[in-house]
Amino acid sequence: MKRFFILTVALAAALSCGQPLLAQDSGKKASIARLKEEIKFIDNELKAASSKHKASYNQLLLLQEKSASRKKLVEESDVAIRDLNGQIYQKDLEISSLQARLDTLQQYYSNLVYNTYKNRDSRIWLMHLLSSENLGQGYRRFSYLRNLSQTMSLNAKEIMAVKDSLTQEKAQLTQMYNQAGELKREREKEYTALKNEEKKTQAVVNTLAKDKKKYKAELDRKRKEMERLNREVQRAVGKELTKKDKIDYSVSGRFEQNKGKIPWPVRGVVTERFGVQKHPIYKNITLPANNGITITTQKGSEVKCVFDGIVKQIMIMPGYGHCVLVQHGEYFTFYCKLASARVKSGQKVKAGETLGKLEAADDDSSQLHFQIWKGNTKQNPSLWLN
Repeated sequence: MKRFFILTVALAAALSCGQPLLAQDSGKKASIARLKEEIKFIDNELKAASSKHKASYNQLLLLQEKSASRKKLVEESDVAIRDLNGQIYQKDLEISSLQARLDTLQQYYSNLVYNTYKNRDSRIWLMHLLSSENLGQGYRRFSYLRNLSQTMSLNAKEIMAVKDSLTQEKAQLTQMYNQAGELKREREKEYTALKNEEKKTQAVVNTLAKDKKKYKAELDRKRKEMERLNREVQRAVGKELTKKDKIDYSVSGRFEQNKGKIPWPVRGVVTERFGVQKHPIYKNITLPANNGITITTQKGSEVKCVFDGIVKQIMIMPGYGHCVLVQHGEYFTFYCKLASARVKSGQKVKAGETLGKLEAADDDSSQLHFQIWKGNTKQNPSLWLN
């Protein structure tokens, strides 16, 4: 009985740790779902833009971001397939082990049945007992004969338990093979889409590259506008820090605790990243240093405050429209390219409260320029947003 109990527990443990990969790894599923959602969003933005306009700089940024997301999706699929293949290998080993155990049990049971049948005459059992050399040996022989039926019953139960487990393991293996096949088909589909998108992106690059003079002039203008914006933001933040108003460090602490969980100010995709980047068309040209990120979103989207705070300044900047500076203790968030502001300086705002509506760009989309500062130190918003 003890042996049967141990075997049952071991089999249950083996089954519990052998679940298919995607049922276990919710993180991978969430990552893949997020990438697909991002690609779908970019697709909608590109359709809206391409239906009315020729190739544009912002379309190129969207296409490049779409290709990057698709590439990550392919990489995530490769990892999922590799992990699943590893689990299939382990499952094969478990099935082989169970099959070997079943073969051993069946052979043992077969021998028991054969010996019992061969010695089925009750006179043989009686002679076996009477031929004992002493009382102790006789008792042991009697106990053996008495428990033989029970032993055969337990052995039969073990065989049935192993058979049931083997059936479940094989069913799981089949499910895992089906999952692997589905993942591989999806991966091939995404890879084909990636190659097609890379061709489209290169075609847009080739089209836009013909007008180098125009884009160089735009780049020079953008550089001046961004440098002016960077100076103004640093001046505004520095001014607030030198005021005698006491900084609420409890707000700072809550803000800091939410790093990586701050809600997005708009639903969209990052098309201009933090720091120094290369020009998407002319790789030998460096773009102006970006103290924040640019999020491309639907035309005229409402901008939400990302955390509880106080509106400190509202300014209008060339190339950036209306800008709103919000203080959260020693942290500041900065929102630009609004058509107008719905808040006033000195107003307390809550997370999720609307600050204003974005300007419409030339290609039926809108862009939000978003920055985060800790005191005088600029932060990478992508590390803070959820």
